[in-house]
Amino acid sequence: MSKDNHQHSQSSPETSGELIEYRVQGLSCPNCTREMQEEIQKLDHGNNARLSYNSGKLTLSPHVNLSRVETILKSDGARIVYAPQTALSAASAEVQPIHSSHAHGSAQGHDHEHGHDHAHEHSHGGIGSMKWLLSISAVFYLFTFLLEGKVAEPVVIALYAGAMILSGYTTFLRGLRNLTRFKFNMDTLMTVALVGAVIIGEWREATLVAILFGLNELLEGYGMNRARQSMEALLAAAPKEAELWKDGQTQRVPIESLTPGDVVRVRPGEKIPSDGAIAQGTGAVNEAAITGESVPVTKREGDAVFGGSVSTDGVLYIAISKAYEDSSLAKIMHLVQEAQDSKTPTELFIDKFAKYYTPAIMIIALAVTLIPPLLLNQPWMTWIYQGLSILIVGCPCSLVLSSPIALVSGMTRAARNGILIKGGVHLEQLGRLEAIAFDKTGTLTKGEPAVYAETVYDETKFYAVVGALEQSSLHPLAKAVMKHLEIKNPQCMFNEPQQITVLPGEGIRAEVGGKLFWVGSEEVLKHVNGQQDHIRAVEDDIRRMKAQGYTIVAAVSEDRVLGQFGLADEIRPETATVVRKLHEAGITDTVMLTGDHEQSAQAIAKQSGVARVFASLLPEQKVAKIKELSSRKKTGMVGDGINDAPALAAADLGIAMGKGTDSAIETADVVLMQDHLGKLPGAIKTARRVNQIIKWNIGLSLSLKAIALLLTIPGWLTLWIAIISDMGATIIVTLLGLTILLGKDQELKSGY
Repeated sequence: MSKDNHQHSQSSPETSGELIEYRVQGLSCPNCTREMQEEIQKLDHGNNARLSYNSGKLTLSPHVNLSRVETILKSDGARIVYAPQTALSAASAEVQPIHSSHAHGSAQGHDHEHGHDHAHEHSHGGIGSMKWLLSISAVFYLFTFLLEGKVAEPVVIALYAGAMILSGYTTFLRGLRNLTRFKFNMDTLMTVALVGAVIIGEWREATLVAILFGLNELLEGYGMNRARQSMEALLAAAPKEAELWKDGQTQRVPIESLTPGDVVRVRPGEKIPSDGAIAQGTGAVNEAAITGESVPVTKREGDAVFGGSVSTDGVLYIAISKAYEDSSLAKIMHLVQEAQDSKTPTELFIDKFAKYYTPAIMIIALAVTLIPPLLLNQPWMTWIYQGLSILIVGCPCSLVLSSPIALVSGMTRAARNGILIKGGVHLEQLGRLEAIAFDKTGTLTKGEPAVYAETVYDETKFYAVVGALEQSSLHPLAKAVMKHLEIKNPQCMFNEPQQITVLPGEGIRAEVGGKLFWVGSEEVLKHVNGQQDHIRAVEDDIRRMKAQGYTIVAAVSEDRVLGQFGLADEIRPETATVVRKLHEAGITDTVMLTGDHEQSAQAIAKQSGVARVFASLLPEQKVAKIKELSSRKKTGMVGDGINDAPALAAADLGIAMGKGTDSAIETADVVLMQDHLGKLPGAIKTARRVNQIIKWNIGLSLSLKAIALLLTIPGWLTLWIAIISDMGATIIVTLLGLTILLGKDQELKSGY
């Protein structure tokens, strides 16, 4: 973007309540990012400004002086990338500081930058240039190391100085600027350490400090960029244009211009621009961008489709039902971007700790340098050297990186598998769950009745009568019975009934072949005349069925009972496996909450393996039960997001499923974008792994620093040990965070 355009974006007629979002490249570390955010917030109109290290995004008022913002960013080697911007409402910004009301803006931004050609920008103008500078510095260092004692000392010093300048000049300049402002961060520590080492003549070690600190920054930038790129690849699912079909003609239009009712043509290999339904055509659609399921699903006329899905064969004409910004894909993008920018309690603690830690390290280093020579008559050079070593050990790089890379990697891995986690805090909670409560209908079960048992007293008439009376009914029980009959005899044709009458609370009555029949609940038995022994035997059979939790559909004539079906809500095929794997993943308590009666609930519990059942609950009783469970253990509530909102909100963590329904996305903390529970155990395992890696990272960082600092007591701490402990911790922390992205996610992607 030209300077003119840059200024125009600043003075464009925006309302005072709006914020603008920019992409920022070259953020070197979380601590520096926080300090720059604080500086930007001190500018006029900058109090709402947010700068996110995790997502590399800056959000601020259009009235902030951008040239001053750029100066602040430049101080850390960062810069704004002028891509399409996103206007935000002040109201939404208060709740979620970085909340794109048009996710496509963000996605387009990625595309306009030609993939990731510039995504590795770091404090030296890019990881590519940084690699070259460090490589040249390393060659200089090794060459000089070999020349020591063979050439004049001024030549050795000049070569070491050259290597030091190449690898550490940006750190040195930033550190000097910080010292003049009395701002103490890791750049300040490194600058003081470099200057001190040079003053006492330790050129070799000073050069190594500069090279390895540069390598630290390189790894830090690579690690976070790798995590960000995985997220950006996920967000690249948004199509940019659509083929609008109007009056028999097609026209390429931006997806932002589509409105509900428009019809678009989607050819094989193209992305569906927004949510809608197929108006014409049949074909397979890959919904992996939404659900994480890689197997294409066959779609026919009238079937719903998601924006961002890909048509794999056949030309589809799709009637758009939502503007793009209201589509499932857009909402997912908003939430994923917001999730990157939210901070967990662990991150907030580390930020606060690092704020006071760096000045404390400088005070300790100063004390170690001054107290032994002044009070104990120790040699100055020895303790100046020890003080410099403490400065290097005290660099908080590995500590501030302990959490963000692991969290972003975890949320990215989950999102690319169709599991939407709305922030690092919810990812941490998911990994800490001890108990999970399930709603029954639509969650553990399909929410559709199915025939599980039948008792037939007159086989010649029972199926024929039931099929004749139920074939035109739209009642869910009738549909389940007809599905059962079709499976038993696919070729069977049923007579058309005459004089059909609906009997409220009972069922239906009709004539078949000139005779009167009833089909419905057990109440229809009252229409049978005589044969009391037969009726009592039937009632005993019905009682046994009901004790197993079945709903009864009986068929009778005027003189006898023909038979009855036992129906129940059909359990999902993956439910039992999911519950077993949850127990294996460390969930100690599984509970079913349902408004259904006790017998039906116990039958489903027995099939699913759920440990405890609470039946006949009203919605407010479900909430009370969730609160009771949460008071004892970390409890998650799993529902379909339709009628579970109060219980989902009451739990420590709300988990909704349902293929991206609006209510599911808006209500829950975690959204399973599939219409099954198959990926929940894998998501919990990933979350537990993220929490474990964060604990390891923090423990490792603090342990190595503590060990190195203890070496100062006998005076054994050297710059070499300090460098190795600091750089080693940073490398391990970065690599451990990135391991979360590795692997095939077999647990998450395996079907059930």
